[in-house]
Amino acid sequence: MEKKKLFSTDDMLKVLDACYAQSVKGIKNVSPPIERLADDYLKKNPNVEVAAKKMLNYQVAKCTTSGFITGFGGLITMPVTIPANLSSVLYVQMRMIAATAYMGGYDLNDDQIQTFVYVCLAGVSITELIKKAGVNITNKLALKGLEKLPGKILTKINQKVGFRLVTKFGEKGAINLVKVVPVAGAVVNAGFDFAETKAIANRAYKMFIEGEYTAPADEDKAKLVSDTSTDGVVDNGILDSDEALRILAESEV
Repeated sequence: MEKKKLFSTDDMLKVLDACYAQSVKGIKNVSPPIERLADDYLKKNPNVEVAAKKMLNYQVAKCTTSGFITGFGGLITMPVTIPANLSSVLYVQMRMIAATAYMGGYDLNDDQIQTFVYVCLAGVSITELIKKAGVNITNKLALKGLEKLPGKILTKINQKVGFRLVTKFGEKGAINLVKVVPVAGAVVNAGFDFAETKAIANRAYKMFIEGEYTAPADEDKAKLVSDTSTDGVVDNGILDSDEALRILAESEV
């Protein structure tokens, strides 16, 4: 009987790094580089806040609409074997965050920004770690005036993110298998949760457009970025398929 291999925090960090690199540069014939995706919205919507909201609403609607992701399993190259649907979820959600960061004027090649993209994805609280670096903050972290954090602090933050995701996906049974064989061309739509994806979009907007990060305990009380007045997805935590399809049909990008 084959012994199961444990999926470690280091394994998750390798997956995140590979996913980040691919999400920024895009996948040929599947998704454009982040700069092109974001610039398309910015050209048609000069107001950054409006452009970011439209992009996030579209991404949330797109990735939670059944049948969107097709054939990603054979296109996303990961250094560690994980289920195709998990790599697809990470890829699409990370692109959504990275595009928001780019639209907010942040450098995607900066390792500190890369770490904060991970933080946004996982929704972990990092205020105590930041305080240990000598930064005086309360319950909110202002990104715009944040000085360069020491490498050892970024490493600790990354490890916290990796552990959080290993725990999260492990509980769902998503990374308990040693061998996973992606089916070329198969529809991969499992794993996208509307409420979770929308919460990530909300964190991305607050973090990279409004310039502050609120600890998860406070995020639960925060209003989601999209609402009916800004052509957003309905704010009831349940995907309205008709509303999602309307957003997809009316999107300019």
